Amino acid sequence: MTILRCLIAGLALLLTACANTPPPVPAVAVATKRPPHPVILISVDGLRADYLRRGITPNLNALAARGVTTSAMRPSFPSVTFPNHYTLVTGLRPDRHGVVNNTMRDAELGAFSMGIRSAVEDARWWNDAEPIWVTAEKAGIPTATMFWPGSEAPVRGVRPHRWLKFDGAMPEPSRVDQLLAWLDERPQNRPPLGFATLYFDTVDHDGHEFGPDSPQVNAAVAKVDAQIGRLLAALQQRGIDANIIVVADHGMAQVSDQRRILLDTLIDPAKVEWVTGGAVAGLNPQPGQDAAMQAALLKPHPHMACHDKADLPAGLHYGRHRRVPAIICIAESGWMIWLGPPPAGMAQRPLGGMHGYDPAHPDMAASFVAAGPAFHSGVMLPAFDNVDVHPVLLRLLGLPAMATDGTDRIARRALR
Repeated sequence: MTILRCLIAGLALLLTACANTPPPVPAVAVATKRPPHPVILISVDGLRADYLRRGITPNLNALAARGVTTSAMRPSFPSVTFPNHYTLVTGLRPDRHGVVNNTMRDAELGAFSMGIRSAVEDARWWNDAEPIWVTAEKAGIPTATMFWPGSEAPVRGVRPHRWLKFDGAMPEPSRVDQLLAWLDERPQNRPPLGFATLYFDTVDHDGHEFGPDSPQVNAAVAKVDAQIGRLLAALQQRGIDANIIVVADHGMAQVSDQRRILLDTLIDPAKVEWVTGGAVAGLNPQPGQDAAMQAALLKPHPHMACHDKADLPAGLHYGRHRRVPAIICIAESGWMIWLGPPPAGMAQRPLGGMHGYDPAHPDMAASFVAAGPAFHSGVMLPAFDNVDVHPVLLRLLGLPAMATDGTDRIARRALR
């Protein structure tokens, strides 16, 4: 009888322990194998695809010759910085990952823009998707991010092992040096870095200020190319055989102040909440003003097409997310949409370039160059959507496939 009671008690303890055992770690959080080579994802903001054909990028062209490239990588809509950087590392379009523009409004969170530090660092803006560094960290692969949108917040409670707050004044050579310093770390209690990012923004800055065909843009492209060459040389000296992927978030179109669409000539500004403008304008009618705003905007206009968010062209894959404004107006490439002219005495400096337009326009085409031990050599890929970059990153890191908006067709053609 005593033995039977012991058996019953033991069985009860065993069942209790099983009931309190946490669920198994999801498959996505377990690497299929340690990446044999570190992966470095480099963004050159605003590096339009045709910039690589100007004869000013010897290092990038050499990288393409020994690896893979494409004539055009199509950004996601809207073709602006934050949404497309997050698409590249999540494989989801902005309408799904929730970073629907550089400037947004959320009913619960309020306002978001690149200049609102509290919003940029608030994970709730980013939590609709899982960026690659979170997936890698959960799998035990240490990561480092040098200025990548989303990496300054603890997305889903996880941060990169190494990261910095964005500092636009940090010189490009210093960014390269910091990345190399992280790669040089050889801790005893963890593996070395398996994934890292690097970000350059001067090409985009000069593209906005002077236009995509300006000598200033050519000079900025050449300087970034030189820093990428310096990084490649430093990696070779260290014996680090990395898989390198160079991407851009979007291209750039020539604009001028003579090609502006001012919506205050069509609507009363007091009757809308203005969310964002430029190549794409987003606005929410004030309560009770939906019908009036739709009647004024949802009809043909020169150099601009406005849509209810539910009726945007299907090819844009946009309009379902709660943060997308009720009415979206899209300018013809080269034109800009503003609510009205700047107040007297506050005229903005004229812009030479703008992006955000339909991703299918050639001016929005972004660059893609990749090389390393995992890549084929001398491959020219057909034009593809930037959601297809994320499956490549997963394969390189030995991580299981994820359900995203991307496909593995580029991974299959680019990787050995």
